[in-house]
Amino acid sequence: MTLDSKLPTGPIETSWPRTKFDLKLVNPANKRKHSIIVVGSGLAGGSAAATLGELGYNVKCFCFQDSPRRAHSIAAQGGINAAKNYQNDGDSVYRLFYDTVKGGDFRAREANVYRLAEISVSIIDQCVAQGVPFAREYGGALTNRSFGGAQVSRTFYARGQTGQQLLLGAYQALERQVHEGTVAMYPRTEMLDLIVIDGKARGIVARNLITGELSVHIADAVILGTGGYGNVYYLSTNAKGSNVTASWRAHRRGALFANPCYTQIHPTCIPVSGEYQSKLTLMSESLRNDGRIWVPLKKGDKRSPDQIPEAERDYYLERRYPSFGNLVPRDVASRNAKAVCDEGRGVGESGLGVYLDFSDAIRRVGEETIRERYGNLFDMYQRITDENPYKVPMRIYPAIHYTMGGLWVDYNLQSTIPGLFVIGEANFSDHGANRLGASALMQGLSDGYFVIPYTVGNYLATNKFAPADASHPEARSAVAGVQQMTEKLLSIKGKRTVDSFHRELGKIMWDECGMSRTAAGLQKAIGQIRSLREEYWQNVNVPGSSADLNQSLEKAGRVADFFELGELMCIDALERNESCGGHFREEYQTPDGEAQRDDEHYSYVAAWGYRGPGNQPELNKEPLEFNYVHPSQRSYK
Repeated sequence: MTLDSKLPTGPIETSWPRTKFDLKLVNPANKRKHSIIVVGSGLAGGSAAATLGELGYNVKCFCFQDSPRRAHSIAAQGGINAAKNYQNDGDSVYRLFYDTVKGGDFRAREANVYRLAEISVSIIDQCVAQGVPFAREYGGALTNRSFGGAQVSRTFYARGQTGQQLLLGAYQALERQVHEGTVAMYPRTEMLDLIVIDGKARGIVARNLITGELSVHIADAVILGTGGYGNVYYLSTNAKGSNVTASWRAHRRGALFANPCYTQIHPTCIPVSGEYQSKLTLMSESLRNDGRIWVPLKKGDKRSPDQIPEAERDYYLERRYPSFGNLVPRDVASRNAKAVCDEGRGVGESGLGVYLDFSDAIRRVGEETIRERYGNLFDMYQRITDENPYKVPMRIYPAIHYTMGGLWVDYNLQSTIPGLFVIGEANFSDHGANRLGASALMQGLSDGYFVIPYTVGNYLATNKFAPADASHPEARSAVAGVQQMTEKLLSIKGKRTVDSFHRELGKIMWDECGMSRTAAGLQKAIGQIRSLREEYWQNVNVPGSSADLNQSLEKAGRVADFFELGELMCIDALERNESCGGHFREEYQTPDGEAQRDDEHYSYVAAWGYRGPGNQPELNKEPLEFNYVHPSQRSYK
């Protein structure tokens, strides 16, 4: 397939303004004639549905939670980037663009990243106008803090609850449109297939998670804002409900899946505590502003941290990366934590942990100041571990967090299926091989508030839509496919639970396609996943029926999709014979253990086409060109 990314030509500084002018518009009277489906109600989906409703379109918004307020965006903690330069410390749109391209290890599109940096300044104005309670200086001005991969303070925050506060802003905008009648909300409803008519995305098949009823919804365009796929690893920082089903079912209908092997390992998570733990808890990257990361100098040193003198501690990030110190990007911090633990210098009972120590900061600025900055995070850590981080260092270890891969989209955020748009973490577009902290919230709101209203309008203005409803043959075929899969899952009556299969799949993914990968390990994983998937379809036990609330059935469909996605992730990682960002192949590293890219052979987006379970997917390549930030060995020293 030939990929047309629709990238604008000319100076990058004027690309988005020129594109907006060139895009066709739908006049206000005609907007009322168009219907749009938005799947997902987090920062990306919620802001998109609210904005499109405000413009006058007829919008249906779907979420599997009982309220948009429970979208996983609520879990984001540390902040949102914007190039406001309130600190007067040298920031600019161009510097944010530069840091993001470099932080993504030169595997993102320049045009998309520049647009993201440019729009960032408008996001803050929008959110302040909505009443988002960003932290402020004593005089009332908005304040900022630093995040990894930057040497300026550009991250706006609301203590450790930034995602929650931003989501409430989008939610109130969405609920206003619900009240106005332009948006119809469908909570506790899950998309199970995409309806494609005459080559265009025209609707979805959805299941009411309370009653089990299947329904068909037809529209002129479909927008997916359904988040990432980190739960393929079973243990991750994602909410347990987070899944890949909406994106994967669209992929099976013809939407290419791009860069699936690019998964982000977050360095600042509470370590695994037991074999049957169901998820992991994130401690915000913002803590690295004031917390110092260290391990004992000696292997096997099991003394309590207060008994280890300063001379016998290794502040390894400060030692290896003096320019950035503890604020190196997430992929760099994660690999270094793994390295010191592999050396036998990890802390805690398992040895899979490092210290995040606030004692210096408390001595410098006082406990009350630290409490004001991070109080809710410290409280959460103490509730989970029964350790007081004001008195003893936190113990942290890397864990699966964000996914940079997703459905392929062009500059207009449209997938390879006309009329199917993908926004936020569900697309691949802005972060390359590694997302810098505080950029996920930025991308979700950029896509939803400021990009998709223009680009979906252009699509509607330049296409004609034949009448269609639930009786259309393509709609009936999609419903029949969903029913067939549901009946199959319920009929197997095997001996293993869905969770047991998911846990085993997650271990394979973490061991062989996690923080580091090898060709042999990936080949082994592909074979193991295929065997496990075959057993799944013969031995899984899904109790209950499809005619009522059945969370086992919900999970069963999602895990079936994770099997296919997990295989594709390993295939993608095996094909990419280089290390970049979150994709670290042990065979490709510099003498001092840093990621070694191969720009000559791998400076492209890998966009995979679906050919059925167990079949080799089709690789399509979108070459990446760098005219402004020229690729170089990433250094934070």
